[in-house]
Amino acid sequence: MADQDCIIELRGVSKRFDDLLALDGIDLGIRNGEFLTLLGPSGCGKTTILRILSGFEAPTEGDVFIAGRRVNDMPPERRQVNTVFQNYALFPHMTVEANVGFGLRMQRTDRAEAARRVADVLRTVHMDGFAKRRPGRLSGGQQQRVAIARAVVNNPLVLLLDEPFSALDAKLRKAMQLEIKHLQRQLGITFVFVTHDQQEAFAMSDRVVVMNEGRIEQIGSPQEIYENPANLTVARFVGDINILDATIAEKINGVRYRAVVEGSSMPVETRRSFAPGDDVKVLLRPEDLRVWRAVDERPEGPFLTGRIEETVYKGATVDIIVRLEGEDGGKTLLAQEYFNEDDQEISYATGETVAVTWVNGWEVVLPDA
Repeated sequence: MADQDCIIELRGVSKRFDDLLALDGIDLGIRNGEFLTLLGPSGCGKTTILRILSGFEAPTEGDVFIAGRRVNDMPPERRQVNTVFQNYALFPHMTVEANVGFGLRMQRTDRAEAARRVADVLRTVHMDGFAKRRPGRLSGGQQQRVAIARAVVNNPLVLLLDEPFSALDAKLRKAMQLEIKHLQRQLGITFVFVTHDQQEAFAMSDRVVVMNEGRIEQIGSPQEIYENPANLTVARFVGDINILDATIAEKINGVRYRAVVEGSSMPVETRRSFAPGDDVKVLLRPEDLRVWRAVDERPEGPFLTGRIEETVYKGATVDIIVRLEGEDGGKTLLAQEYFNEDDQEISYATGETVAVTWVNGWEVVLPDA
């Protein structure tokens, strides 16, 4: 049954290019007014979804609905969807205002009305002082603003953005992320954003769709995706993660288990159901780990033992690389500690023996598949 809040729905959408299955049975609802990001590695199918939504590709199987209307066979110019491409696709011989107003001219919009709408949208993207310039005299960030202005001047229902920051340097990318997020809130238009950069996705999105090999692995808020990855594919793709080998020893109560984690008996918590003897993976983000010196007063309870292999100073944080005791040298863990007012210095000697723990309940336990 259709979700009344969805402006876009993909139902069982698959796409084949000869022998390549680019999309495999995609079911996705995109809510009206949300900022949704398609996140995944190159070739996962995220840009194919964008091209199907825009009308540049047709699904091999399944149906696409925009505002409740099936649009499988509808040409791009009849859809209330506009796209901002990676290369911006601005006309070099036209001024900024002519580029932005091009679509309005094609629709034969009244000249005075078109001029008003172009002026309004240029003010919105802070480009009203550049109306008479040509694209060649603009910076990359300015060209991007013009491309966005051209895409929204027609008041589309949905704006599609295909890795629009790929040509920008790191500092400008971060600045534009904030600008685009603010613009989306101001306009109230549904944005569908494609990227392979998880930090970019998390900084901008209401929801994130993690894709791999033409399938959706998980849909959720940035916090849900980061803290509770649905499977190992998501966990490995989204941020740094420590993946520990473990075997369930016993179930203590509803969510609490005892497991042998990298050779040590440790308590773990999970809402998933496991039986004694099940092989599992225990997932921990670097910031979830706690490293204790041998001379420190450790908290009561079990811990993993290892030696400091390296520390990396990063300003506000220090990355600590610990090699656990075990066969073949043991597994390497990455922990991250933050400076605070009580920590004058975070310093470990290479080879120093340490204990490693984590806050109970912060771990994610997944089947060993």
